[in-house]
Amino acid sequence: MTLAAPLALLKQARARFTQREIAAHVGKDIKTVRRWEKGETPCPAMLEPALRDLLQNRAQAGGGAGGGAQFRFIDLFAGIGGIRMGFEAHGGDCVFTSEWNDFSTKTYRENYPGDGEHALIGDIVSFPAEEVPGHDVLLGGFPCQPFSIAGVSKKNALGRPHGFECTTQGTLFFDVARIIAAKRPAAFLLENVKNLLSHDKGRTFDVILQTLRDELGYEVHYRVVDGQHFTPQHRERIIIVGFRGETSFSWDDLHLPENGPRLGSILHRTDGSEPVLPWDHDRFFDHTSRRVQPKYTLTPNLWTYLQNYAEKHRAAGNGFGFGMAYPDSVTRTLSARYHKDGSEILVYQGEALRPRRLTPRECARLMGFPDTFRIPVSDTQAYRQFGNSVVMPVMREVARIMLPHVQTLLAKETRRGSKQTLSLHA
Repeated sequence: MTLAAPLALLKQARARFTQREIAAHVGKDIKTVRRWEKGETPCPAMLEPALRDLLQNRAQAGGGAGGGAQFRFIDLFAGIGGIRMGFEAHGGDCVFTSEWNDFSTKTYRENYPGDGEHALIGDIVSFPAEEVPGHDVLLGGFPCQPFSIAGVSKKNALGRPHGFECTTQGTLFFDVARIIAAKRPAAFLLENVKNLLSHDKGRTFDVILQTLRDELGYEVHYRVVDGQHFTPQHRERIIIVGFRGETSFSWDDLHLPENGPRLGSILHRTDGSEPVLPWDHDRFFDHTSRRVQPKYTLTPNLWTYLQNYAEKHRAAGNGFGFGMAYPDSVTRTLSARYHKDGSEILVYQGEALRPRRLTPRECARLMGFPDTFRIPVSDTQAYRQFGNSVVMPVMREVARIMLPHVQTLLAKETRRGSKQTLSLHA
């Protein structure tokens, strides 16, 4: 019985820590911890206090959100780190990142230079789930690849299993599911386009919920949130959160300002108050002339084309066309194709001038990124990255209401582990 207690504690620790971290805490090497975990050698009873201390200190470090809270998370389909930034604002520690796009990885590394201590891998599809480090929260803005539930009825008739490995295999959601299954984080946050709800007449979303709730056993909540509460952009995205246990989580706890900011708040300022950013210099804005660089103004040919295109569709009774934006506007949704013609958000420059695109710095602001965020890639790549990103303040607000429940779950499990240890010695 004495050997069972430290082994149980070791299993709890491995749900939150890497073998390297456990080895460092108990003063052993990684190979030894690995042998304990595989059952090749017994985990010594003398390590029980050290393992319990590791788990207890971890729970106590949770604290309160916004007050130096410490929790570990992983960042899947990371893009340029918008979801990550929202959770770091509440004291989170990113321990693993996955992003396959080289240009996005370049921007990510530029803005998170301290990540040399943890893995930043490319494609998650081929990465073994067991090698993902332990974490408390899984974050993922997974791309919605269409997948079919065709064949489930046939498997039922044949008496064959059809868990998430069958219903979502071949999609990127499967990789989220297999990591949750293997690592069992206390919570997760997944983000996607609003249309995920209606894709394939709702069947796609039903499979996702079935996987998270029934197959993986998580308490799941979802809501569509519009970014315009925080930035001057109409951008609706579905956010799915889940917890490994019962909670009192409620979307009603979100603080969503009724009157959000307007476009003028994120545009380059021509009154001399535009900050001089050493990482931008005059790339987007000429501080000497106090003007946005001329290259962002549409060419005569492009402006004529967009006007003719809009008129053509108006005549046909369609709503297609460019979106003119003014300082008091809330813009359309910024898309990854913005680099092509900028048509969804054209900034009005008066009757005497043709409209212009937003600059990449203004796009960063439109997505809620601070001016400290660096843009090391070309304008084309920057437009794609911000168009594919999240409204960061939305993520920060969702993190705020999630984390107290995460900390409560972790504290309960730590107390439960201590009680189990005591009962083993009774």
